[in-house]
Amino acid sequence: MSEIEGRRRVVIEKLRPQIDGGRFAIKRVVGEVVEIEVSVFADGHDSLTCLLLHRPERAGRWTETLLEELGNDRFRAAFTVTEIGRWLYTVTAWVDRFHTWRRDLRKRLDAGQDVALDLLAGAALVGAAGERARAGGRRADARVLAGLAKALEQGKEGEARLRLALDLELAQLMDRYADREHAVFHDRELAVVVDRERARFSTWYEMFPRSCSPEPGRHGTLRDCAARLPYVAGMGFDVLYLPPIHPIGRTHRKGKNNSPQAGPGDVGSPWAIGSAEGGHKSIHPQLGTAEDFRWLVAQARDHGLEVALDVAFQCSPDHPYVAEHPEWFRKRPDGAIQYAENPPKKYEDIYPFDFECDSWWELWQELKSIFDHWIGEGVRIFRVDNPHTKPFVFWEWLIAEIKREQPQVLFLGEAFTRPHLMYRLAKLGFTQSYNYFPWRTTRFELSEYFAELTRTEIAEYFRPSLWPNTPDILTEQLQFGGRPAFIQRLVLAATLGASYGIYGPAFELQLAQPRERGSEEYLDSEKYELRHWDLAAPGSLRELIALLNRARRENAALQSNAGLRFHPTDNEQLLCYSKTVPGTAAAAAAPSSGWAGAAEPFHRARSPGGAGADSAVLVVVNLDPHHVQSGWLELALPELGLPGDRPFQVHDLLTGARYLWHGSRSFVRLDPQQVPAHLFKVRRRVRSERDFDYFQ
Repeated sequence: MSEIEGRRRVVIEKLRPQIDGGRFAIKRVVGEVVEIEVSVFADGHDSLTCLLLHRPERAGRWTETLLEELGNDRFRAAFTVTEIGRWLYTVTAWVDRFHTWRRDLRKRLDAGQDVALDLLAGAALVGAAGERARAGGRRADARVLAGLAKALEQGKEGEARLRLALDLELAQLMDRYADREHAVFHDRELAVVVDRERARFSTWYEMFPRSCSPEPGRHGTLRDCAARLPYVAGMGFDVLYLPPIHPIGRTHRKGKNNSPQAGPGDVGSPWAIGSAEGGHKSIHPQLGTAEDFRWLVAQARDHGLEVALDVAFQCSPDHPYVAEHPEWFRKRPDGAIQYAENPPKKYEDIYPFDFECDSWWELWQELKSIFDHWIGEGVRIFRVDNPHTKPFVFWEWLIAEIKREQPQVLFLGEAFTRPHLMYRLAKLGFTQSYNYFPWRTTRFELSEYFAELTRTEIAEYFRPSLWPNTPDILTEQLQFGGRPAFIQRLVLAATLGASYGIYGPAFELQLAQPRERGSEEYLDSEKYELRHWDLAAPGSLRELIALLNRARRENAALQSNAGLRFHPTDNEQLLCYSKTVPGTAAAAAAPSSGWAGAAEPFHRARSPGGAGADSAVLVVVNLDPHHVQSGWLELALPELGLPGDRPFQVHDLLTGARYLWHGSRSFVRLDPQQVPAHLFKVRRRVRSERDFDYFQ
């Protein structure tokens, strides 16, 4: 019984957000708001004081924010994360005897009751606060509180004593030295991983450096890749993602179109990593040198691009690891090293690591050193190949270690896998993730899936990166939908998600021929051979991509997933959705104040602010690449910040057209052979049709 403290009467429960009971961190980027809600209550009718505590993990003291009561014992508060790294937050509360006394004093006065004894009780509370101030070394405040206590106890003028008892400055001073002896804390401190803005908003372009040569048939170099930078930057991308750039094995090298037999000139798959020339920390000799790579990274930076590098934890049979550390690989019954399989498929040019080997810790250390090496070469973004085929505990350890040392590093997980696996990887620390977008094609599929990603707890830790194609994925829709399908999927990827990417130049040139019927593999895939691209080919989507990416840069609503809402249409082939700027204003951080014997009062946070004027975009997409589709939209005007009694203008950022709409119902018609989508900027400040000319 001695372990029970019976005077702690407060209950704190149902604190949100928290992932799996606080096992995992939520995610934010610098400048974003963490808004929490929690249930706090106690027996009886006493007043409670409830505080949100928050701080960077490295900081020693909490910042305190007063929780706002919502009713029915539910409270809310918010704070803004202002620096990269790991943050902590929790909630504390206590029965506040002074605020209970002050509340009840008002009630008694309103009822005309005698309050002489109440004033004596209040004086005792104020005197006790003075003692706490004195114990904390705040002698000036202690003297003030002692004087106030004496005035409440011995003052002669009734009205003056009552004014003093209810004085706001007295209440604030009492908050500063509140009696927290029996305060209760939430049962754990919760975490926020705070990244730089590119974690939330990024635009990726994937490109094989070996296919960057201006001369057909010649192996491209990193210098050739650098010459392509103006082209990529000109389309408005900010991340240039390179597949593996390491030496490629020769044993069981794959030939063209994934043939098991390679010809004399076949270059093999970049994912069959390692040869006599080196492994994961080396560069393919035909691509160039480490100096060339560093020069490419610097040149990319000058063009507003950041280089992302592919990390694939697997080896070719020729990788130095195979000879130096055979214990890191699983053996077959015949003694040979087990190659990768996904029956009935065989990948004899790849050896997977055995994460259950006795030398697992040494393996972990070496794999982390691969990331450390490329971080040292200037890389801060990594796309990780098939992370779901490696142990979860490994990723949790590795990502935490790297972000502790280099918190600006970002990880994109290429995990086209089952939902639980995909979400677990995100919880463990992957910054962004591939997802099911390529195969969500109907209105129902898209609206249901993105409502799940953006309107549920999943949004707290899972950031989708939308890719309409990859070197591994040429969807059926792209194969048979022609140019309209490419445009449709591009608009969806660029506007449904704050982060998206394309595999180019295959995408902008609308490469659509599969290796065979029913396959999602490209014919003459760049994974197995050099390709020469005619970037000036007629019909390229280059200009449209640049237009879309410009719209993304200029409209904050497209830089977050938080403001996504779907609107009904009367045609199943029309998908309509809006994006608005989520609230980002929270109270400015107050000077740090410790929670025990606080010398400064907690601050009272303002609620997150709403979107500003003209911050909404509205997107309508014809999901049928073959036919004209038309219909009525039913807009939720409050979601767009629009009144129902005034006209508003929509400006199509893809075509330049402008329309004056009034009310919640509007008619659209989309011809896929022209532009199968509208990307409207919503202009709210239109008072009448006479104002329409102002926007021309």
